[in-house]
Amino acid sequence: MSYSFFIDTERCTACRACQVACKQWHDLPAEKTQNWGTFQNPPDLSFMTYKLVRMKEEVIDGKLRWLFLPEQCRHCIEPPCLETADDPQAIYKDEKTGAVIFTANTKNLDANEIIESCPYNIPRKAADGTLAKCDMCNDRVTNGLLPACVQTCPTGAMNFGEREDMLSLADQRLAQVRKKYSKAQLVDSDDVNVIYLITAAPSDYHRNLMAAAGVHGFTRQMALKKMMRPFGRAIRQLA
Repeated sequence: MSYSFFIDTERCTACRACQVACKQWHDLPAEKTQNWGTFQNPPDLSFMTYKLVRMKEEVIDGKLRWLFLPEQCRHCIEPPCLETADDPQAIYKDEKTGAVIFTANTKNLDANEIIESCPYNIPRKAADGTLAKCDMCNDRVTNGLLPACVQTCPTGAMNFGEREDMLSLADQRLAQVRKKYSKAQLVDSDDVNVIYLITAAPSDYHRNLMAAAGVHGFTRQMALKKMMRPFGRAIRQLA
């Protein structure tokens, strides 16, 4: 069995209940920040912030619109980070839920290489190199509970369940939303377990909302890069 999120941005009001719930459940501290010209705070994901509601004002078809994106790890079906790490003690995929889990052993990996491998630029590192990100609230899910962010969402923007059910719900909502927003689409739904419904171009929300070459293509690129590493070292030694 595999689980997925369906995040309906058309229903998101940027209340940030999901962001706060994630902090509370994972016992993560608040981050010191300041007014930097937007209600989006903190400015970015971090080792202490797994979920962030991104906010942008965009003029689309002559109208000013707020675009909200509750961003988190996508829990890729074929995770490039897992392929790059090649260390199940550090990064593994829970086959029962589909959650991609980072452990404290990520401090033994090349953190920059893992971050670079993610087509969505999600993992963040602590001072000692340990990596962290959304864990799908795997402890809650395996005990029959919803992820904290989904449990607390007041508008129905956050949804969670068996993958086929979420794909069906996403298709139904897409058909409804397209009556108002003709450019509405689902983002990378074949490749990830966090499926976004958006109503404008992906780049209008955030530069890393959509994987440029697709997750599977990115995974192949990273696998090829990994395979070529020994040859690169040999060439440097001969030079």
